[in-house]
Amino acid sequence: MAKINFGGVEENVVTREEFPLSKAREILKNETIAIIGYGVQGPGQSLNLKDNGFNVIIGQRKDSSSWEKAVADGWVEGKTLFGIEEACEKATIIQYLLSDAGQIAMWPTIKKYLTPGKALYFSHGFGITYKEKTGIIPPADVDVILVAPKGSGTSLRRLFVAGKGLNSSYAIFQDATGKAKDRVIALGIGVGSGYLFETDFKKEVYSDLTGERGVLMGAIAGIMEAQYTKLRSKGHSPSEAFNETVEELTQSLMPLVAENGMDWMYANCSTTAQRGALDWKNKFRDAVAPVFDDLYESVETGNEARITIEANSKADYRVKLEAELKELHSSEMWSAGAAVRKLRPQE
Repeated sequence: MAKINFGGVEENVVTREEFPLSKAREILKNETIAIIGYGVQGPGQSLNLKDNGFNVIIGQRKDSSSWEKAVADGWVEGKTLFGIEEACEKATIIQYLLSDAGQIAMWPTIKKYLTPGKALYFSHGFGITYKEKTGIIPPADVDVILVAPKGSGTSLRRLFVAGKGLNSSYAIFQDATGKAKDRVIALGIGVGSGYLFETDFKKEVYSDLTGERGVLMGAIAGIMEAQYTKLRSKGHSPSEAFNETVEELTQSLMPLVAENGMDWMYANCSTTAQRGALDWKNKFRDAVAPVFDDLYESVETGNEARITIEANSKADYRVKLEAELKELHSSEMWSAGAAVRKLRPQE
């Protein structure tokens, strides 16, 4: 492991320098990795593992859209693509990458194939952390591990193809074989992580749920909507409101933040922008701090898990979800966004 200083705090991280791909391949050379689920994380992780030289198979329900996607991605029925139960039987490592709701529904089937010495791998701590609600309680004689890429499976794959990596956390919930750490680090390197930082299942899900509901999705969408609506109410055109709210942020400023940090982005903006941003930053921070207090408490107490599980278990959940997403898609703001994106210069 390498010791890295993060803002004055030292952390142990794993990089490809001290844990190269060749070492990962050696550790997993006799393992069969079954990817169960081919939705959000499954395609990116499985394709990266395959391209990195690991023995990977896919377990998916036949005649589903995900099965067809797997075929289109080059997985071959009867060779690298199987039904869920057959894949689980063949596997020594089961990567359980179904949605949280899917994991709950499929657990009785998966559990039958968790024979002694196998490893059960997650990319989200939800099922294990809230096991009283999900019923996901692994047998004591299997390794239970986690690698959680800090981004979508699509981003994981795109960065891999570009020769880059997406940072991931890793955790060990249960080490039955004495090999759990080697297994989880090797898998983290194999799926294309930039570097790996240690966590535990509970911290992973607490930070993940907070991030998704907060800065990564919920908060930023809400703030964008509030600013866009205010500009429109004051007579600004949809194009002007969208460009000042979303386009400049995503196409100009966030790449600068990603490159060298927020302070560097500030330093590369006009003095007028710097002065205003510094004056208003703390006001926004103080305004939303109580919301984050409420959000983290809701995650910590299990309330967010309860809401998610109850919603997902309703027969009309998918219909209602599609209606909510359609409302977002059809809003003036994101309709304007679709028009703006079409006007971007083509490469």
